[in-house]
Parts: sequence; C-alpha cells; structure tokens
Amino acid sequence: MLNALAFIIGLISLVIVIPAQIPLLGWANWIALPLIVLGIIIGALSSKDGGRNFCLVVLLIAAVRLMLGGGIF
Repeated sequence: MLNALAFIIGLISLVIVIPAQIPLLGWANWIALPLIVLGIIIGALSSKDGGRNFCLVVLLIAAVRLMLGGGIF
C-alpha cells in the first residue's frame, strides 16, 4: 500500500516537474521537491522499491533542471 502511495505522490510531483522544464518556470521545482522527498520517505517504508525508485528519478530530473538554471550551486 505504501508503495502505491509513493508512486501516486511521484506522479503528482512529475506533473509539477514537467512544466517546470520550460524557461522561467523553474521555480515550480522548488514546490515539487518537498512532495518528492515525502514520496521517497514513504517509498522507503514500503517493502517494495518501485515507488521509491520512481520518486528518485523525478528528483533527478528536478535537480538537474535546478542545477542548469542556477538554483543549486
């Protein structure tokens, strides 16, 4: 059950992160980051790894976009 919840949180985060790839909308990644971290935590509590891994991929996409835009280092 927690794995499915982590996957759903990851999908919601992905819906926020995809439009944030457009220039001048990178600030939306900062809104998605707490959701992604919540999904990773819930996925870590699950016995399966699918939801956690999906949230980690979404986190990677958001982090790369923030690095390219100058939001992180």
